[in-house]
Amino acid sequence: MNFEAIKSIYYFEMNRTRRTMLQSVVSPVVSTSLYFIVFGAAIGSRLQQIDGVSYGAFITPGLIMLTLITQCISNGSTGIYFPKFVGTIYEILSAPVAMTEILLGYVGAAATKGMMIGFIILATSALFVDLHIEHPVMMVVFMALTAVTFSMAGFIIGIWAKNFEQLSMVPMLVVPPLTFLGGTFYSVSVLPPFWQTVSHLNPVLYLVSGFRWSFYGIADVAPTISFAMILVFLGICLGFLSWVFKTGYKLRN
Repeated sequence: MNFEAIKSIYYFEMNRTRRTMLQSVVSPVVSTSLYFIVFGAAIGSRLQQIDGVSYGAFITPGLIMLTLITQCISNGSTGIYFPKFVGTIYEILSAPVAMTEILLGYVGAAATKGMMIGFIILATSALFVDLHIEHPVMMVVFMALTAVTFSMAGFIIGIWAKNFEQLSMVPMLVVPPLTFLGGTFYSVSVLPPFWQTVSHLNPVLYLVSGFRWSFYGIADVAPTISFAMILVFLGICLGFLSWVFKTGYKLRN
């Protein structure tokens, strides 16, 4: 294992975050704060509690998960896409660096940035609501697995994308609807039976539900199922990336 190569790619990506601090960190934190202000004032004043938890506190795990998924996909995709776009990817591919080492560098940096922003938003949310975390270890585990999984998903998107339009298509057109309809701002238990069934086809529901359980011990889906689903998503990403490494899909050809 070439740890020096992994470290070089990782540090390069982390330095890129420092150069774009306004876009990478400040923007998602401000956007999430606006969610607290708008939804807390507009809905929280009318909907006092959900399952014994104040509305503002109830939506906190969903907002963190929304930002975490979006940022990890964005960081994972741009990290590999821009080397392809400017041609520097060929320098990396011609170096004595294995594809797994390239993956560890890029995905590790994207997941780290996503978790950093997640913890910043967690600290910011304490300014708006009273937080209580019943299972702090599981909260970190859920966050870490989600960050790694969606950083891999972003890496796949970055490899697949031919242009900037395709690069932004999934983060802009697919992730927000799935997240908003995945129980971020409500419990699916309040929906009619048919729409509850439809909601359970949404993979983001399992992520939000498991993460919310780590905070308050309440969930729309059993936490064991949520944890298993995250592992399934992780396995799918690993399987696809394994095929990419073997074939050199859109990297070597």
